[in-house]
Amino acid sequence: MVALSRMKPRIVYSVLEETAAAYPKGVALQQPIGGGKYRAWNWSEYRDAVRQITVGLRSIGIVKGEIVALQSETRVEFYLADLGLMTAGAISAALYTSLPFPDQVRTLRASDARFVCVENVKAMRSLQEAAGEPLNVRWILLTGEADGLMTLEEIRALGEQRIAEFDQIREENADTDHAVLYMTSGATGEPKMGLVTHRALVSNMDHAPFVLPLTRDDVTIAFLPSAHIAQRVVVELVPIRQGSCVWFSEGLSKLPVEIRNIRPTFLLAPPRVWERVYANISVEIKKRPAAIRKLFYMGLGVGSEVSRLRQAGKPVPVWMRASLKFFDRIVFSKIRERLGGRLRIAASGAAPLGKDLAEFFAAIGMPLIEGYGLTEGGVVALNPLDRPKAGSIGKLLPNIEARIESDGELLLKSPCLFTGYYKDPEASAAVLHDGWLATGDIAEVDEEGYWYITGRKKELIVSSNGKKIYPARIEGLFKREPLINQVLLIGDRLPYVTALFTVNGAPEETKPAVEKAVKDVNKQLSSFEQIRKYRIIERDFSIDQGEVTPTMKIRRNRVLENFRAVVSDMYLGKEID
Repeated sequence: MVALSRMKPRIVYSVLEETAAAYPKGVALQQPIGGGKYRAWNWSEYRDAVRQITVGLRSIGIVKGEIVALQSETRVEFYLADLGLMTAGAISAALYTSLPFPDQVRTLRASDARFVCVENVKAMRSLQEAAGEPLNVRWILLTGEADGLMTLEEIRALGEQRIAEFDQIREENADTDHAVLYMTSGATGEPKMGLVTHRALVSNMDHAPFVLPLTRDDVTIAFLPSAHIAQRVVVELVPIRQGSCVWFSEGLSKLPVEIRNIRPTFLLAPPRVWERVYANISVEIKKRPAAIRKLFYMGLGVGSEVSRLRQAGKPVPVWMRASLKFFDRIVFSKIRERLGGRLRIAASGAAPLGKDLAEFFAAIGMPLIEGYGLTEGGVVALNPLDRPKAGSIGKLLPNIEARIESDGELLLKSPCLFTGYYKDPEASAAVLHDGWLATGDIAEVDEEGYWYITGRKKELIVSSNGKKIYPARIEGLFKREPLINQVLLIGDRLPYVTALFTVNGAPEETKPAVEKAVKDVNKQLSSFEQIRKYRIIERDFSIDQGEVTPTMKIRRNRVLENFRAVVSDMYLGKEID
């Protein structure tokens, strides 16, 4: 564990400095450079590059406290620019690159950024074309070159020439200064931008040794968008705190091969990735001979029972442990080999994980460690590695306080809270009350201190007879069916519950599987929660149509608007609000 610096104030750069001092030659970053080769950065090089960029950014006119936009996929240049901006006293504002360019332009303009660090010339030109009217910004190219444009390498060179100025720049920083401007996903409304200080980020980083015991021997793969808090905190900042190595992915299409080759020991992925892994396993098992299928399902039954006993804190009988050892050697270890074979911490974040899916991975000896975080509150909770509970977000991190309001809403108090939404005091006042953050999530806690998120307050369905239904819980029950891609429950102020499905495959061919899944789920529900009618949609809900956020959360109101006629038909032509 890296010793904490006594220097005050302690900013994000301070943590990088501590780790570079402890492990100067340890490998920090691995950036693909083509042909299966990587360029390695050790901790000293990482620190020195950030110092150079810090001074270089100041030398071209970036001032303390101003917002600078970052438009880039997750790569080494993003990490370097991000840390350089924070250390220069600027506020780093990452754009969601998965959004259509017109939406990125709207975010860019709303941020009031004068400078934009952009991944390449192609992305810059796409932003310029989408803007229509000229953007009044200065561009910094993170990769590539173009006449008249400053590059990140030139920024570093400028900084190196004036590196003696670094200490003075650093002295100007306070831990109460804003470091990051996050764009919220906007799942239940228009996106907002949240301001987070160095102190909040460092407090979250300092939680890591207590709940996520990574070491300098651990490696992970970064592939999530860096605009999202899960990637920013857990895969960018926490490895700095722990001295762990980050390998950058070349893209989702190459991720399966990269996982097998890099063999990560820690991997954070959203539920959609784990759902695809499960779907691939399910499809392959169905193709195997009957004897192999029987062996797999027998092993799954034993693994499920062992997992259930462990979650309950009960002893596992000797015969059951021996049986599981056999199935693990013959079946489950081969499945885990596809994920590199070294994965000791498999984490799920960025969206809720279905309980059935969590139970499946626990049964095959790879429990998914689910946590909980939000833009406004940082990473808040994580399941204990030695005893995760399927369906739970785990236990609160140190120094996090929580309480549940009378309406079920989760409130939080911690040093990791944001300070408010950029230029939106009214929205800030609506969620911050006397040091407590109103999360908008409906929560429960069990007698052992494990927390559960059962839904979003704004997504609560109240049927026409007054019954309350939490759609997220029901939608999560469908994640075990590999042919179902997305599901949206409907029923607010309506006489019964209906659903829209998107599927993996042709709608006609998947009808029997969807029908069976609906019947199976309905058996687990109270009568007023049961799905009475449903429709299979011809296409997926998409970012381009505004139906999902960059983190793949469904925007219910937009889906209802876009499929108004389909929904109305399920209610016998009744007009849907």
